[in-house]
Amino acid sequence: MKKRQATAAEAKALANPLRLRILRLCLDEALTNKELADRLDKDPGTVLHHVRTLVDTGFLAPEEVRSGTSGALEKPYRATGKSWDVSVGDQPSFVVAQIDALRDEVVEAGDDPVIGGFRIGIRLSAKRRKELIAKIDALAEEYAFHNDPRGQPLGLYVMLHKRPRPRTRTRTTERGGSAARDR
Repeated sequence: MKKRQATAAEAKALANPLRLRILRLCLDEALTNKELADRLDKDPGTVLHHVRTLVDTGFLAPEEVRSGTSGALEKPYRATGKSWDVSVGDQPSFVVAQIDALRDEVVEAGDDPVIGGFRIGIRLSAKRRKELIAKIDALAEEYAFHNDPRGQPLGLYVMLHKRPRPRTRTRTTERGGSAARDR
């Protein structure tokens, strides 16, 4: 699926880990500002600022006002899914926000939060890298829109990223001279 480039306001909205967590929490159920603040252990005023930013950019939508447990009227919000349709590119602020949100979600999940995964270092030609990205994109598309409402809520984070190039260092021979550089 070809994603459109995010506007500046959309990119800024998605470059915040708290906003990404709000979107994730509102994916499966509509939550009020108070419910979000409680779940995130944040001040309701702070959360409201982030909720308004997400509503203004179309990532969250308010649902029908409902009566809360004490009878007060509450406005719940639900994620629109729009974040799936936009690309913010490889802006470092967005990548770091995703990693920070992921870290917080894993910590909040409690004991044994990781079901599967791996971390590897690889070297690929441009052609193989393009093939891998296409396979990852196809896998994400396959699972993103085939949710079982009765299934366990899960998160999946996959990132293909550059690694720093190995530093070359000079080996010393037995005689004290330098030999070929290690790679």
